[in-house]
Amino acid sequence: QVQLVESGGGLVQAGDSLRLSCAASGRTGSGYAMGWFRQAPGKEREFVAAIDWSGASTAYAETIKGRFTISRDNAKNTVYLQMNSLKPEDTAVYYCATRAAFRSSPKAEEYEYDYWGRGTQVTVSS
Repeated sequence: QVQLVESGGGLVQAGDSLRLSCAASGRTGSGYAMGWFRQAPGKEREFVAAIDWSGASTAYAETIKGRFTISRDNAKNTVYLQMNSLKPEDTAVYYCATRAAFRSSPKAEEYEYDYWGRGTQVTVSS
């Protein structure tokens, strides 16, 4: 059973930075794409960023491009989301997800992901 546990969320002010972490367990190796999604109150969940199994290929939503960076440490089975210049509209629950396909590429569509974490709250005050 694959488990994903997010951490690093919190309450910050506009312009601040946060780094989210997502630790994966329950399967051998780290050859799987991972992604970050978010869901703001009253809105549907949306894609934020994704990274392929090796870390060489990434994808970002236009709304956060240039401010957020996704990375991974395969030795720790952990993926990170560095969020800079945070805005109030970044307030949301942030979810980590991973694909079941080995050596998979980063995808923006929710249906491509097979396992999800429970989320971590990020609140940005103005």
